[in-house]
Amino acid sequence: VQLQASGGGLVQAGGSLRLSCAASGRTFSNYDMAWFRQAPGKERELTAYIYRTGTYTSYADSVKGRFTITRDNAKNTVYLQMNGLKPEDTAVYYCARGVATAGRWFDWGQGTQVTVSS
Repeated sequence: VQLQASGGGLVQAGGSLRLSCAASGRTFSNYDMAWFRQAPGKERELTAYIYRTGTYTSYADSVKGRFTITRDNAKNTVYLQMNGLKPEDTAVYYCARGVATAGRWFDWGQGTQVTVSS
């Protein structure tokens, strides 16, 4: 069971990044997927999630209108397109797999660092 996140980096405020998370080990289309983030000294925050079918998404208020979560079940991959990045978006971003309606996320990726400079 593995989730491999990639795509982080250093970007200026106002810029964009796209994170990817490649999944293996379970039938990808049977599970909801999410992105969490954790900034230094702060708790891990649920940033966005998407249902297994891709028909429903949800976002934290802090990223609504700027971030978009999508998935490609044929490629076993979930994405997070991040536009209009702000310094406060600086964090380690983690992908997770689980059941959104139960609030249970039981598989985690290793995290990818996103740093936004002002």
